[in-house]
Amino acid sequence: MAATEEIEHGPPLPGSSQQSGDGEGGRNITASFLAKRAAGQRISVTPADSARVLRRIDTVILPIMLTVYFLQGLDKATLAYSSVFGLIRDTGLVGDQYSWLGSIVYLAQLVMQPPLAWLLVRLPIGKFTSVMVLLWGVSLACMAASHNFSGLLATRFFLGVFEASVAPSFVAITQMWWRRREQTVRTSYWYAMNGITNMFGSLITYGLGHISSRLKSYQIIFMFFGVITVVFSFVMLAFMPDSPIEAKFLNDEDKLIAVERLRMNQMGVVSREWRNDHLKETLLDPKSWLWFALLFSISIPSGGISTFGPLIVQTFGFDQFQTILFNIPSGFVQLVATVGGAFLAQRLKMKGPVIAGLCLPPIAGCVMLMVLPRDAGHRAPLLVGYYLISVYPGITPLIYSWAAQNTAGDTKRKCTNAVLFIGQSTGNVIGPLLYTQKEAPGYSRGLRSNLALYVAIIVLAGITTTYLRYLNASHAKRRVAMGKSAVIVDTSLDSAEEVAASAAQKTREDGDKTETGNVRNAEEGDVATSSSEEVERPGERAFENLTDLQNEEFVFVY
Repeated sequence: MAATEEIEHGPPLPGSSQQSGDGEGGRNITASFLAKRAAGQRISVTPADSARVLRRIDTVILPIMLTVYFLQGLDKATLAYSSVFGLIRDTGLVGDQYSWLGSIVYLAQLVMQPPLAWLLVRLPIGKFTSVMVLLWGVSLACMAASHNFSGLLATRFFLGVFEASVAPSFVAITQMWWRRREQTVRTSYWYAMNGITNMFGSLITYGLGHISSRLKSYQIIFMFFGVITVVFSFVMLAFMPDSPIEAKFLNDEDKLIAVERLRMNQMGVVSREWRNDHLKETLLDPKSWLWFALLFSISIPSGGISTFGPLIVQTFGFDQFQTILFNIPSGFVQLVATVGGAFLAQRLKMKGPVIAGLCLPPIAGCVMLMVLPRDAGHRAPLLVGYYLISVYPGITPLIYSWAAQNTAGDTKRKCTNAVLFIGQSTGNVIGPLLYTQKEAPGYSRGLRSNLALYVAIIVLAGITTTYLRYLNASHAKRRVAMGKSAVIVDTSLDSAEEVAASAAQKTREDGDKTETGNVRNAEEGDVATSSSEEVERPGERAFENLTDLQNEEFVFVY
């Protein structure tokens, strides 16, 4: 892209310099950090050093993300929990007003996505996300003071505004701290907190519902979870760094290692430069709209089930406390599907087939709930059908990581996230509206639409995989036209053991490299594991803030 494209600069990092142009649209702040601390050269990172720094990152960053996403899941689920404790009756909700309380959160998130893309590029991500967590906790606590539809609608809207930043921020943080191979499972960990929410949130709500007080049970629920969220926002503010090069828990050497580990991602790390050419490319890139379609398609069932799930279980013939307890196994199913799907995708090094496979149990579950009668004799199979539907949360984090691992350039990453979460928010707005109380107990319209969308996801996963293969072939042709090799050996999805085994094999075949040297180079991103000149040595432009389409060395993953 031309160097004359408009660039807006965010606040510079302490002790680092920003370079505004290099003929390709500006250098990543990380490149400036490496130029200052490592003279712009690649540094040697042994597998042991990489593993040590990874443990530090997992120990500090991951628990914060897990807790925040657990709280977000709890806070969004408070409406569903409160519905079985008399919220609908006490606040006089009629018609589809309860459905709108579910949808308004996602409508607010939809409105927030475009400005969030800009804010996440320009502002320190750790501090910004902490403030948003604080404000959504305040909004949730204020729901206890709402006694009618308009009050609940207003507080739910602000809850959505402030919660809107969490998932986009976490996708960006995951890209910033972990290698591509590590991202899929880490994303599944924090997203799996939705399953933990359904298990422990149900138990906590069960206990809160038995408290004797002048307050209604649902008011206690709102206040309890709201106050906990506010308290933890200060913990996040104190311990969540804004980037690897600003992390207080890493010394200077470990910061270099943390950055060098990410070279083979070919994504950059952080720039704090807003690039209009990246925005334009995002909007014109067919990948962006494939991610949009995938996330939109899964979010319609997600929005409906997350809002109406306990009410669906209640139609099987259970009282309010039984309903809460029987919702716990669905959380366990979500947890297994989310983490298990991620490990399978990591092992196969493909996400498209795993996403398609995870659609099959929800399809079966929808059919069971559509055909089985609601009577005491069918409670067990009805619950089985509901638990099969609960596999669907495993799909969403795979789409997150699939899109993240195939997008480069700081502004483009944030803009692509915005497109994704516009799709997600739109689907979540529509989802609850397909379920209405007047259709209870069958909820036929919602279940039919969900069934059709699971089939659509399978088709979209196939189309996306095919397009990514086409892009890799296109990049290979570009490299040849530039006088480079068509072949790039990409180890960004390989485990340390696989890299070591490959290096040992090449050592035996070539006889001109030491095994230690190969392992070290493979770990740091120098994956020239063959002496042949036909294999390209990638990663030289990894921190230049290039997009995936601009960087001919970028390798797309399926």
